[in-house]
Amino acid sequence: MTKKLLTVMLVIITAITLIGVTALVVYMNVFNQKEGGPPTIDQVIEMSVDVPEITTNVEDENIVRMALKLETNSKKGKAELEKRLFQVNDLVISELSNMKVSQLEGKKGMEQLKSVIAKRTNALMKDGKVEKVYVTSFIMQ
Repeated sequence: MTKKLLTVMLVIITAITLIGVTALVVYMNVFNQKEGGPPTIDQVIEMSVDVPEITTNVEDENIVRMALKLETNSKKGKAELEKRLFQVNDLVISELSNMKVSQLEGKKGMEQLKSVIAKRTNALMKDGKVEKVYVTSFIMQ
């Protein structure tokens, strides 16, 4: 009788331990992906959209050629952004056509342009948002 009781208790303790460990692993995986640390490069690529090269005049009649990559916060956001690429092209061209070359020079000018592009694109978005704008190609003539 004592051996049987000891065996049942051992099985119950083992089962509770396995359930606890499984719950902990699931909890850590779910919450670490959403809250913990920066995304991996694979996650960034998976949720990013390439904006093809855009060539346009700036306000002081120089020419700017640039290509962008927009990182979204979700797969739904990426899907929506892919459908809205024509709107993104329009807003980038609009912003560039109202800028002078001096406003685009240097890190400060580029960061300001990226910020404006992100804000204006996010104003269009319904299912997600742009987390970051990357300039992948940039030429001023």
